Amino acid sequence: MNSLTVVSRAGWPEPADRERPRVPGYVLSSFSPLVAETADRCLRQVYGEPPAPPDAVGSTAIIVVSASGDLTSARHVARTVDSGGRVEPLFFFQCVPNSIAGHVAARWGLGGPVVCLCPTGHPLTDGLDLAALLIDDGDATAAVVVLVEQSETEDAPATATAVLATVEEVPVRQER
Repeated sequence: MNSLTVVSRAGWPEPADRERPRVPGYVLSSFSPLVAETADRCLRQVYGEPPAPPDAVGSTAIIVVSASGDLTSARHVARTVDSGGRVEPLFFFQCVPNSIAGHVAARWGLGGPVVCLCPTGHPLTDGLDLAALLIDDGDATAAVVVLVEQSETEDAPATATAVLATVEEVPVRQER
């Protein structure tokens, strides 16, 4: 298996972050907006603003890694069902983690696989191992691995980290 090079890295929260990011169509939970924001930050370092040039991102995969998934949405749906309420339609797609991965892929023009993973070991290592497999198999040339976790307590902040990894050299900030 080829060894990967991490080309860029981004996180949430960073010192200047005051408000959690928002993504139209994703409500209540920070999970999906943090995936989108950290992936955007990571990709912007290399490609500027989206969409990236197709020849630059080609078959870049996006891999979302989370041990707990979207806890806020899961809690909301459980409380709504337990109280006999009706679950809003926005939660049907929002509760599927690869919906936000697909959003990021479409926004940036990424043509590789979209994968969600529950780690069995170290989250970043598991995500990078999957990225290496996708690249070795020829399914991708690079991968954005996004780790996102919400706290078990609703008042604690969520965290996210994204890395762009590849075995090839990626040109930094192509001018358009």
